[in-house]
Amino acid sequence: MSETPKPEPGSITWYDLTVPDAENVRQFYEAVVGWKAEPVDMGGYNDFNMMTPSSGRTMAGVCHARGANATLPSQWLIYVSVANLDESIRQCVAKGGKVVAPERDMGEMGRFCVIQDPAGAVCALFEHAARGG
Repeated sequence: MSETPKPEPGSITWYDLTVPDAENVRQFYEAVVGWKAEPVDMGGYNDFNMMTPSSGRTMAGVCHARGANATLPSQWLIYVSVANLDESIRQCVAKGGKVVAPERDMGEMGRFCVIQDPAGAVCALFEHAARGG
């Protein structure tokens, strides 16, 4: 079994939409775009992986603004791969940005945080683990 290669630093590797009512918004995108939803157990509620109807390829996540996501704004959030999350956070702050949601561990996948650039735009920085996800 071969390992999935780590994405190149600087590449966009994931898209999430965090909203107060993920169930309703999931249904919206199923109807408007044609995506199919797969529930992801979040311990008491479900977020959703959204997949293309023909190939079943996972394209994005639709998430509830609960728990660790409670402080995230309702918007599409891109995840940009970085080589060293700690250094990227340091550079963000040094260059006038701020950390909106502090770093979180995602187990075998890696870890991420959400930042805001000096112009107010928000994105996530993701450091992939050496192995896995």
